[in-house]
Amino acid sequence: MPKTNSTILYRSGYKYQVYSPYTHKIGVNNMGIFEDAFFRWHDVYLTIKAGYAWDGPSGLTWDTDTFMRGSLVHDAMYQLMRMGAMSNIYREEADKLLRDICIEDGMWQFRANYVYRAVRRCGEQYTEEEGLKEIKTAP
Repeated sequence: MPKTNSTILYRSGYKYQVYSPYTHKIGVNNMGIFEDAFFRWHDVYLTIKAGYAWDGPSGLTWDTDTFMRGSLVHDAMYQLMRMGAMSNIYREEADKLLRDICIEDGMWQFRANYVYRAVRRCGEQYTEEEGLKEIKTAP
């Protein structure tokens, strides 16, 4: 019989979870294949697998339909940077992609440019390993 644990380890701060895989051309070529439980990155295509959780749009903003897809791809790319699977030299590419996806999804260009400037100014800390969410224990 397997042994049971009296505690769990978890990370908090996630609001949304991908229901079905989503693939997007990210324009960053890894020259091979990276795959784990939540991502498959082959050439310039990133697939975010079902079950991946993200916190949606961050900062002084609203979680609108025009922001969701961009925030998903952006958060996934930043997580790949934190994991060391993607170099953080591609942070600007991720930030531009966030802006472009938001505009494509109908966000006002003024707001999308505001979002872009905000992540350019404040996002770097979230691409480094120290930016990983704290592991908590319960009970």
